[in-house]
Amino acid sequence: MTATSLRLVAHGHTVALRRARFGGAGDGLDEGGLRAALARAGADRRGHLGADDACLSSPAAAATQTASALGLRPTIEAALADCDYGDWTGRAFEEIAGDHPQALHEWLSAPDSAPHGGESVAALRHRVGRWLDGQRARGGRVIAVTHPLVIRVAVVHALDLPLGTYRQVDVEPLAIVRLTSQGSRWQLRLGAARTD
Repeated sequence: MTATSLRLVAHGHTVALRRARFGGAGDGLDEGGLRAALARAGADRRGHLGADDACLSSPAAAATQTASALGLRPTIEAALADCDYGDWTGRAFEEIAGDHPQALHEWLSAPDSAPHGGESVAALRHRVGRWLDGQRARGGRVIAVTHPLVIRVAVVHALDLPLGTYRQVDVEPLAIVRLTSQGSRWQLRLGAARTD
């Protein structure tokens, strides 16, 4: 059996994330997001993130900047890219709710739907799930810096939950989700908070 340890790290705050905009992580971390990532790196002085582990990153600037701030040297992995929000990219949630309430309702309630012309949540899960299954087959220790929605669908896929449950998984900036596998299935590992 191949042992795998995967840490999924959500990128730090961006202006788009703070303003509840679809996409926008390509703009990079905002000042607070960078400060928080550097503080996380300082708190990780004992190497809990595993600086010697392989590090993969979404192509977005927010993800690569987060990885660098954490002292990691990421390799870009296209499968970790954020959802393609199509025509909604860069627009505020509130704006879409006002201009296209039915389309937003459809997207939120039907994971196969992509009224914005981009990627559906089901398509995102398929993309991320294939990557996740490949990591399990390869084994090793990997850190992947990516987007909150990518981590949400990764957790749903790893635990073989109904896709609609992704809405019940909340991933904050700089959150770390640990998945492990001995080859046949993923396990979600929750650790105690570190006080050192």
